[in-house]
Amino acid sequence: MALQHLTDEQIRTWTRARKDQWWYDNVYRHDMPQLTLRSGLTGFLLGGVLAATALYIGAKTGISIGVGLTSVILAFAMFRILAGAGLVKDMTILENNCTQSIATAAGYMITPLISSLAAYMLVTGRIVPWWQMIVWVSVISILGVLVAFPMKRRFINDEQMPFPEGRAAGVVLDSLYSGTGAEGMFKARLLALSGALASAYQFIASDGWMRLVQFGMLRMDRWAGLREPWHFMERFDEYYYLLAAKYQWWSPTILGTDVRQLGLRLNLDVAMLGIGGLMGMRVATSCLLGAFVNFAVLAPIMIQRGEIREYVSPAGVLVPISRAEIVNQWSLWWAVTMMVVGSLVGLFAKPEMLTGAFRGLWRRRAGTGPDVLRDIELPLWMSFAGVPLFSVLGAWVTHSFFGVPWLLAFVSLPLIFVLTVICTNAMALTSWTPTGSLSKITQFTMGAIDRANPASNLIPAGMTAEIASNAANLLSDIKPGYMLGAKPRQQAIGHVIGIFAGSLAAVPLFFLLFLPPDANGVRSVSTLVSDQFAMPAAMQWKGVADLIAKGFSALPQSALVSMGVAAFAALAFEVLRIRSGGRFPLSAVAVGLGVVLPPESCFAMWVGALVFWWMGRKKPAPGTRDHALWVEGCEPVCAGLISGAALVGIGNAIVNVLT
Repeated sequence: MALQHLTDEQIRTWTRARKDQWWYDNVYRHDMPQLTLRSGLTGFLLGGVLAATALYIGAKTGISIGVGLTSVILAFAMFRILAGAGLVKDMTILENNCTQSIATAAGYMITPLISSLAAYMLVTGRIVPWWQMIVWVSVISILGVLVAFPMKRRFINDEQMPFPEGRAAGVVLDSLYSGTGAEGMFKARLLALSGALASAYQFIASDGWMRLVQFGMLRMDRWAGLREPWHFMERFDEYYYLLAAKYQWWSPTILGTDVRQLGLRLNLDVAMLGIGGLMGMRVATSCLLGAFVNFAVLAPIMIQRGEIREYVSPAGVLVPISRAEIVNQWSLWWAVTMMVVGSLVGLFAKPEMLTGAFRGLWRRRAGTGPDVLRDIELPLWMSFAGVPLFSVLGAWVTHSFFGVPWLLAFVSLPLIFVLTVICTNAMALTSWTPTGSLSKITQFTMGAIDRANPASNLIPAGMTAEIASNAANLLSDIKPGYMLGAKPRQQAIGHVIGIFAGSLAAVPLFFLLFLPPDANGVRSVSTLVSDQFAMPAAMQWKGVADLIAKGFSALPQSALVSMGVAAFAALAFEVLRIRSGGRFPLSAVAVGLGVVLPPESCFAMWVGALVFWWMGRKKPAPGTRDHALWVEGCEPVCAGLISGAALVGIGNAIVNVLT
């Protein structure tokens, strides 16, 4: 059915009580099943899988991928197939929406693991125990839920703000359950097919899976004489280098530095192809430009000048020049400058996003009348009692687990409200949460008070950012529920279920992927950042923390010059973007991100973006199969590539640990 909504005139002139009554009479679905055992269990399981996928991709790219529509399509297809076989009743539209809320909450709560927590471990050298990670992330995520609901009535019920990503999920759900479901099943088939192809490719490119098949199952080491299992090399330029070493062929260099040391490799990573398709040409091209400028131009010059060099570690081991060392020794500073300046300029260039966030926050409309939604909404007393309780609990956990002084833990708490309001307003207007830029404000504020202890700026900033982000994402999830007539309090419960699903799935996986034990069973933070997992978000947080601790005077002169140039360039990029109405083809934040990411990943993302951009340029007519595949099907195809590659990659890590 067509989704009912108020006109702009009605939104502007009606009281909230009248809007609530209209919604109750015309939209609310009353007794339709929503948070049921099967929707809760489906959301919990999907949330665990999607949290694992989000962790894998976030560690590679620093980007939090949206999982809402993916979970909607998967749940719809699964229950439609089971219902067609006569095994179960089909899922209701509200059950699917609740499943989506749970899965989305699980996917977004992994953010601290790949940012502030990982940065804290890199800076301090201390591995946070797994149970402390689960407790801390769960506490601050639940606090985000409690902070969000008093704002829900203003942003959604009263002002009816768009929340584009949430609205898209509501429109998709309505289209799936209003007709035959053919469109939904087509997208589900696209997701399944792309996922299967990505899984098959990742399987033959995985050393662990191939070892298990060839040695563990086929026993080819015994009858075929294999000493090492064969697997396809994702870095397919490796085939050339093997031949070059054998036949003394030419190996490319830039200013005398081997391109392999610079990280300039050709990699066919299908997950990165999917990420590129989702991010678009502007962001992907910016990442590729940042990687090229840094690794093909600046890094060789700095190596030649001796600014980047090999050294002997405290353990007496020679550390050679590599992509990671290039970033750590020199490039990180101008990359962080690009990202921080670009994001802050982009935020403050939209004053309406800041002023509008607080406008009317405490204003009461005349004639509010009785609360018709009293038994549907989450009771406000839960927020009024829960926010102070979980704030004190969060401060205690932050102090006990990370050694953050009590004063600083409590000083950061008022910032939660301010950041949440700003992030929610930004999410409501653009589906973008500026938590990265806003968290740097908290980092610098806390760092100014206590420079000696990195935890004093990393952990409070991580706490405020995660709470604000979780609250904004929750309200975006509630938007489709409001459009479809769901009970908000059941969505809140679903969000909490998702938090636990995500933490239980992601934290053990974090240790498995990034902190594997050595031959002696000892874990080390040195394994957190690798060629496979660049941890770009954590590197950005670490860069700011190091800058706060050491000051600008500790940096090389060339790094300071590069930071000045980067700040000017970021400002120019954002001004040009604003003056051109968003048509300027480069993003300052994405250029900085390309410096921290492996160049091979940037190239793969650019190829993925190029394919979908080119097919979109052909402008296939709506209603045709090409349009359905390359325009409407972009998200399910990319989600399939990401999920298929990520899940097989995670499985490969597990196989390597077990064997």
